[in-house]
Amino acid sequence: MNIFLITLQIVAGLGIYNVWFIRAGKSTAYRGKGAQNLRKEFEAYGLSRNIMWLVGTIKVLCATGLLLGIWYRELVRPSSSVLSVMMLGAIGMHIKVGDSFKRTMPALLMFTISLLITIFT
Repeated sequence: MNIFLITLQIVAGLGIYNVWFIRAGKSTAYRGKGAQNLRKEFEAYGLSRNIMWLVGTIKVLCATGLLLGIWYRELVRPSSSVLSVMMLGAIGMHIKVGDSFKRTMPALLMFTISLLITIFT
């Protein structure tokens, strides 16, 4: 197994968990349009709470697939592919609301990591 890819899987997986479980109710310097929490961020994008839960579920499943993919390699490519698409959507949302590069950077970084995992798996 490639230690670099495994490291990227861990970074991406734990990064998604951090956003959706640990920091969901907290303000960060990266929230879209300066929102104070994840729910308010989705509102700033013009998205409903149902969409927020759908996006969160998909991202957490992908993160779990990346982490389990350390042992079950067949989970890696589908998880990283879907996460790449999701992160492209996140970048689009930041652009939609006119966010700065600083606010967009984490989504761009996660997109890049996911894409690298997809390409090299």
